[in-house]
Amino acid sequence: MPDGFYPLFLLIQYYLTFTPKSILLTPDKLIMFRNRLLKVYKHFSKLAKRQEVACFRFYDHDLPEFPFAIEWYNGVVHAAEYKRRHGMEDEEHAIWLQGCKEILAEVLEIPQDVIFMKIRQRKAGRQGQYEKFDEQKVERIVPEGGLNFIINLTDYLDTGLFLDHRITRGLVREQAKGKNVLNLFCYTGSFSVYAADGGARSITSVDLSKTYLNWAKRNMQYNKLYKDTAHDFIHGDVMEWLDYMPADAFDLIICDPPTFSNSKRMEDNFDVQRDHVFLLKKLLKGCTDGGSIYFSNNYRDFVLERDSIPALTVKDITGATTPFDFQGKLNRKCFLIEK
Repeated sequence: MPDGFYPLFLLIQYYLTFTPKSILLTPDKLIMFRNRLLKVYKHFSKLAKRQEVACFRFYDHDLPEFPFAIEWYNGVVHAAEYKRRHGMEDEEHAIWLQGCKEILAEVLEIPQDVIFMKIRQRKAGRQGQYEKFDEQKVERIVPEGGLNFIINLTDYLDTGLFLDHRITRGLVREQAKGKNVLNLFCYTGSFSVYAADGGARSITSVDLSKTYLNWAKRNMQYNKLYKDTAHDFIHGDVMEWLDYMPADAFDLIICDPPTFSNSKRMEDNFDVQRDHVFLLKKLLKGCTDGGSIYFSNNYRDFVLERDSIPALTVKDITGATTPFDFQGKLNRKCFLIEK
């Protein structure tokens, strides 16, 4: 019997003995999952090492029977199961989930207690997306681009660091020196941290969530980036705040809005396809001549209404900002708009 195969053999025996036949995962499917994990982790970890990347996604719903998004965070694993109609009772599903965890631990040669699994269900709006559903507060500090970021592996839908924007953050850092930067829908402030590291003159970070603004402050503090940059963290509805934004105030703007938002703290709902022209016109008023806007969103079917945007240039940089671990599997769009 090949080395490392015995734990999987035991798992198959466990399923054959204890799992109800209605939801039985066949040994062939378990082996298929194991082999797929071996292949993709080996491939992506090599690319990550070559590019000095410590956090990356290596599996994203590759097999329909195993609908996970699985990410490596410098020694710990975040595995989020996409919610689906699997037909299993809670106890049966727990057994299945534990089996998947054991296979992951075997393939990656890590203990199970550094693998954190959750169900990734789509929420209606930004308020739901950022809803807290646990209180374990299992945090880690992980490196990216010479900086460090606090992630939470247990309590929220996401970890606090969107890995698909790794390249975009680097572009912001390259452009930030001496500039006044605005980061809207700032979440945990990773773009703000990169801008500060790039030598921005000032950074204004705006978000509707006090929790995430505090998280952004912690990220900034951990990287000791308060010394040479003026920081302003604003708690509020971005769309409302834009009504009072001074004209020609910012040289560089980052805006990554939710697809849809219906938070109780917002007067009106927000739909990125319907409202993006209105939003971008406001951003252009606040942007200096020759300034830049990085605009992105995660709406799969998003279409930019280019002819309605009064900008000097609009470039689709989605491909150029897609990291190796998201090639062919990324729904977000990203644009560079220059005034």
